[in-house]
Amino acid sequence: MNTVRRGATALAAATVLLCTGAAGVAGAATAAPSPTPSPAAVPDGLYGTKDPTYDGVWRQSLAFLAQRATGFQPSDEAVQWLLGQQCADGSFSSFRADAAAPCDAKTMRDSNATALAVQGLRAVRKQSGSPETVDKAVKAGSDWLRTVQNKDGGWGYSPGGPSDANSTSVVVGALAATGVRPGSFTSAEGRTPYDALLTFALPCSDKEGPGAFAYQPDKAGKLLANADATAAATLAGLGKSVVATKASPEQPPVCNDLSKPTVERAALNGASYLAGALRKTGHLNLPPMPGATDTSEQPDVGNTADAVVALAASGASQEAKPALEWLEKNSAAWAKEGGPAAYAQLILAARAMETDPREFGSADLVEQLNATGPAPKTPDTSASSTSDDEGGFDIWWIIGIGTVVGVGIGFLVSGRKK
Repeated sequence: MNTVRRGATALAAATVLLCTGAAGVAGAATAAPSPTPSPAAVPDGLYGTKDPTYDGVWRQSLAFLAQRATGFQPSDEAVQWLLGQQCADGSFSSFRADAAAPCDAKTMRDSNATALAVQGLRAVRKQSGSPETVDKAVKAGSDWLRTVQNKDGGWGYSPGGPSDANSTSVVVGALAATGVRPGSFTSAEGRTPYDALLTFALPCSDKEGPGAFAYQPDKAGKLLANADATAAATLAGLGKSVVATKASPEQPPVCNDLSKPTVERAALNGASYLAGALRKTGHLNLPPMPGATDTSEQPDVGNTADAVVALAASGASQEAKPALEWLEKNSAAWAKEGGPAAYAQLILAARAMETDPREFGSADLVEQLNATGPAPKTPDTSASSTSDDEGGFDIWWIIGIGTVVGVGIGFLVSGRKK
């Protein structure tokens, strides 16, 4: 993918897979900040063994979501580690080596880490040893996100930074998971996250990226198609998050512009772009690394997994099926190098397509993920493994589904072509 929120994982995975022939995960300007600090020690309770400086909170939260999606509950030790990363104002940074020290003005708050931590904690609250404490942390995180919402209704990676499609989308996922209608989460100027997302949507007439989303406008103000931003914004535009499941009825993705754009229509257009991008090879490709002499295309495993989730959530699981099959055959080395976040992405892609992540090609993704951190609690077989993850999707979303499906069917009936 192409966003800074998972840049650390991207660099590690891309390095290995450029050598082995497989490839990478999310990163938007994925180069690590310079100078690079000394690697931070991996504390007890944290998933993975690699330096958590840039992705500790992100990978922990994503692991929680994947474990709950498969019926497992993270250990109380793992939950307490994530709770301990939260600042007093409700925010999270990518990682705080000394969680006992209070956050100050120099602490780099991170909207992406905060939003995913809110969602991860919300998912594990019922089975945790301290649900009241988790509830307070979730509320504090959501409240902080409101305080840093930009005038246009969106969010940037860091507070005060310009909005981007990826950051706005991950916050939408957190809002939906906590029972908040994203469309009601307005800035002081009355703008919603959906207003912001629409500013990143390319029209179907765009020759290079019909229906796609851009990460941000470039320096000249032009929108450039970005597959990572498109996968994220497609989910967000449908009111969903990374734990989304297959939508019904099945509807082939069609790109159509409306005279008055809606975020639902833009999301379906995004699904159409992703389907087209996957059609040739069954996978997406990494953007060229700056200064690289090898211009051959390298597969982007992580972004392909996210595209599978987005397509399944939009009702285009048939278009996503070849990509899922490609992942089953080609993701093992990438996942081993990427660690917990990578395993979690694959689990969520399999789950979205109603495929058993325990039999993903030759891999048991659930066992591999669980082995990266403290042993989880015994699986809860008496209740749905998705009840906590998607508890925020109430009647507002049921109504929304009807609207989206109606829009999609309407365009199909009209006979318009892609």
